[in-house]
Amino acid sequence: MRDIAVFSGSAHPELAEEVCAHLGVPLRPTRVSRFANDCLEVQLQANCRERDVFLVQPLVAPVQEHLVELLLMCDAARGASAGRINVVMPHYSYARSDKKDAPRISIGGRLVADLLVAAGASRVLAMTLHSPQVHGFFSVPVDHLHALRELAAHFRQYDLSRTTVVSPDLGNAKEAAAFARMIGAQVAAGAKQRFADDRVSISSVIGEVAGRDVIILDDEIAKGSTVIELLERLRELGPRSIRVACTHGLFAAGALKRIGEQSDVLEIVCTNTVPIRAEERTEKLRVLSIAPALAEAVRRIHNGESVSALFDAPAGE
Repeated sequence: MRDIAVFSGSAHPELAEEVCAHLGVPLRPTRVSRFANDCLEVQLQANCRERDVFLVQPLVAPVQEHLVELLLMCDAARGASAGRINVVMPHYSYARSDKKDAPRISIGGRLVADLLVAAGASRVLAMTLHSPQVHGFFSVPVDHLHALRELAAHFRQYDLSRTTVVSPDLGNAKEAAAFARMIGAQVAAGAKQRFADDRVSISSVIGEVAGRDVIILDDEIAKGSTVIELLERLRELGPRSIRVACTHGLFAAGALKRIGEQSDVLEIVCTNTVPIRAEERTEKLRVLSIAPALAEAVRRIHNGESVSALFDAPAGE
């Protein structure tokens, strides 16, 4: 393996540029063009031969366009005799399609993983997958990072002596508990039932939140229906303050505006795994960069060092 070569798709080039700045390497150019029949074509405009190639592309809207673009980038790198093809996918949107919970439905998380491997991916670097089993959908090595260290470093600026981390559902309770341990807080969870993509019901909150400073923690916020429903339950219990945090701030269909308009929400914190348009941002939003963590993971992968050491201990310890 000779040199490192980093390329970005069109989904989030700003993040790729920031990662390259931390690595001290240039972001190599990529050309994406479209034929008259609407088919995409990708050209990696730098030498890949025997190089350790990293392709940065979160799967964000339009997801299908960016997925095909990523598949074509993998194929182009393979055709250019890349030594190794590493897919850096900060957000894997198909991870939500991780189980067969109704008759005759597809399991997109597994299918898209197979497509990436078939296209030539030899390793995947992901951030906060929707559920742990998605890791096993890939038949190539997966380095699965999380953003809890970055989130914890942000919240340590506050008095955390009376803080409770609240998971919107039991499925995310393990991550919430790990985050609570990092900042020395208590943990609670909502009893959630989902009826549709944008319709949920939270019947109760398990844990102590009355008179406490609450941090709602989820892996991603899309339409924000879960957060809005959880806020209603929390208000019935009388918390002292409320902040909202997540790794992937998708904020679809005006979710960021709706959450920001809640007068008792003091702050909304997310990371830059996905791009957030400037016109959608509110004064309550804080965006933390995960570029340093991704850059360090890329460096360690390239040098054959341990990546798990990045999240074995909380930041600042």
